[in-house]
Amino acid sequence: MDSSTIYVREKGSLRRVSDIVLAQPKPVSSSCRRTNPFVLRKEHFIFTYNEEGSLRYTCKSLFDITLLFVADNIQHVDSLVGFPEQIGDRLFAAVEENRTFLNPDVSSKALQLFSDAYGDLMLSSLCLRNRFPLLHEKINEIKTFHGLKRLDMFGCRLGDDHEIFQHLTSGLMESLEQLFIGANNISDMGLQRLTAPVRMMKKGLDCLSSLDVSNNPITERAFRYLMCLPKLEKLDVSGTGMKLGPGLKRCIRDYLGLIHSEKPLNDFDHSKCKTEGWAEQVINQWETSGTQMPKLKKLEESRTSALRFFGRQKFVRDILNAAPVVFEKENDANEETLHFYKPSGNNLIQEKQPTSSSACNEVRPYSSKRPQTDSCDSEAPPAKRSSASASAITAEDMDLLNSYS
Repeated sequence: MDSSTIYVREKGSLRRVSDIVLAQPKPVSSSCRRTNPFVLRKEHFIFTYNEEGSLRYTCKSLFDITLLFVADNIQHVDSLVGFPEQIGDRLFAAVEENRTFLNPDVSSKALQLFSDAYGDLMLSSLCLRNRFPLLHEKINEIKTFHGLKRLDMFGCRLGDDHEIFQHLTSGLMESLEQLFIGANNISDMGLQRLTAPVRMMKKGLDCLSSLDVSNNPITERAFRYLMCLPKLEKLDVSGTGMKLGPGLKRCIRDYLGLIHSEKPLNDFDHSKCKTEGWAEQVINQWETSGTQMPKLKKLEESRTSALRFFGRQKFVRDILNAAPVVFEKENDANEETLHFYKPSGNNLIQEKQPTSSSACNEVRPYSSKRPQTDSCDSEAPPAKRSSASASAITAEDMDLLNSYS
């Protein structure tokens, strides 16, 4: 195997490959009896016992042998695009059994292969709620999931300048419909940074319909940064310090065309949030292995290398030992629920009709007039969303955009 020549067929012709090192065959176990008949073995023969207690063996199919060979050498596969989902599912299970996704040198590429070929089958929903160690340690692997429709990062210590913001608006997350970034200490500047590529280059978050920014220190000024989201229909701003009143209702209606919901919206019920897809067990394995500190390696004689090593260990220990960031008022029964949604035609007509003389001066939804309240931003909202990005672009936005390149 070591001295043989390897050829790869590409576009009808054979190409010699000399730099590929295939995985060595694993040694045959001394025990021939299978403890679990449903787990694939690495040998070509499967040994079992019949009802009489006699030893018997059967040969694996050529498909199973080939599948295991590809799983052992998944890092050399260029693409899985075009392979049927049934084969992809079995190949993913074989790669997972090899614990390849726990290998930091191979896991990113392996996940990228499956994500490019099978999209949301790999992972359609990812719940990282209060699991900030997992997010920070596996950020490169998490970025490979391009088919996500629901992403929950509530309480993950993102702040205003996290690298995940650039990934969300890079065009690789076009299928994302629900995003939860509450309790992350995100301010107006953080939402400005998150939406800068959308407002300026019209790319990213095209399908986002539900957004949770609750328990963050944001103000009404942040609403104008969300005007660029073309399909935003539901918004949660509970626990942000904003008070429900005519000013807030008018402001969010003028900027986003949303009205207040008297009842909590089911979209923001986190009890139903869970991780779904082929990679569900991979996420659980990451979290389990992350709680175990890696073994200490031999230090180089260089003082710089020693400082880097111990600095990294301290960072991991601090992350693992820290308590999850959960906003103190999250479970407060007296907290005001501020859920907003896009009304239907009938609700919109009712909302336009003032119920008292004090509401007569309120600006109607989608009006181009300036809000007459001090609680809203001083700039007038544009009449249409098509011009929202042009009016909201500032010099600071240009600096943010340049930092992405």
